[in-house]
Amino acid sequence: MKTDLTDTTASKINKALVLGRRAIGTPAIGMVLTLVIVTDEENAYDALKAASDAAHEHPSRTLVVIKRVSRSPRDRTKSRLDAEVRLGADAGTGETIVLRLYGDVVDHAQSVVLPLLLPDAPVVVWWPVNAPLDPAGDPLGALAQRRVTDTYACEEPVRELAARADAYTPGDTDLSWTRITPWRSMLAAALDQVDCKVQAVEVEGEEYNPSCELLGMWLADRLDVPVKRTASNGPGLTAVRMDTDCGPVVLDRADGSLANLSIQGQPARAVALKRRETAELIAEELRRLDPDDTYASALRYGVDRLNAPDASDKGGADGGAVAVPAPVGTAAKAPAKDAAQEKTPVKKAAAK
Repeated sequence: MKTDLTDTTASKINKALVLGRRAIGTPAIGMVLTLVIVTDEENAYDALKAASDAAHEHPSRTLVVIKRVSRSPRDRTKSRLDAEVRLGADAGTGETIVLRLYGDVVDHAQSVVLPLLLPDAPVVVWWPVNAPLDPAGDPLGALAQRRVTDTYACEEPVRELAARADAYTPGDTDLSWTRITPWRSMLAAALDQVDCKVQAVEVEGEEYNPSCELLGMWLADRLDVPVKRTASNGPGLTAVRMDTDCGPVVLDRADGSLANLSIQGQPARAVALKRRETAELIAEELRRLDPDDTYASALRYGVDRLNAPDASDKGGADGGAVAVPAPVGTAAKAPAKDAAQEKTPVKKAAAK
């Protein structure tokens, strides 16, 4: 069931929701959270499709906030709210409200969204593109317990990671971080199979892929070892090589689907490590609404430290690879006390 409302208000939208639920015979609200998607017209369809697929696992009320650009100075002074209410088969397992904001109301989107939030339910805000530098400081972000951005959609992803670290607030997360969950799990499981000390790591992937930087920062932060970042043609992450005192551990994925895991003294094995769709990434993020301390620690390690060449590698003679000095003092995370709390040996990586 779909209802179009032109030049409307939040109260009229709520009334349309109630009438629509009665019309389709589901007066009760069975949603577990409110997902607010802040996007533009160009990316709205893809974002809503991903959210609808994720709603099969997490039934939610989805509010799509589209800020329309006014064409003339006169139009900018005229505030208007158009809404599209979707229920039943048109909204999957939840409720969908597409909000198009015009004029001055664009700068006060939170006043439109606030009356439409589900009572006593968590709120997640997702910016597929054009996320604010400080998500928690954004008026819409301030309404949420969880704020999801995607540095992969930025023009300068590496620089964006540094800005995210400066503005980090518990509850912030990044789909570029979510993309490496299978990699982190696989690497942690590989190290669980050997009793060796990791001495150095190399992360290989696309040059401007923030997931590669985040994986490198996570490994440097958790293992307290030098990490070398090298560029490849992709797709995405292509390989991680860990040098240990009992031989190399290599996870190599050349085709973006099937990876090869090789451990010294063991037969090589093929492991599924396909690149995931946005709907899978959003569904994973909606499974946990508490702060992700592991992401925060990796982010705060600093992308500048990861990419800064040391004295022995100033010229980048190895084809663009740069080495990271091992963290020292309080900047390194992996003291024995913290490792005991994580129930993970200091020399091994902890999966998310």
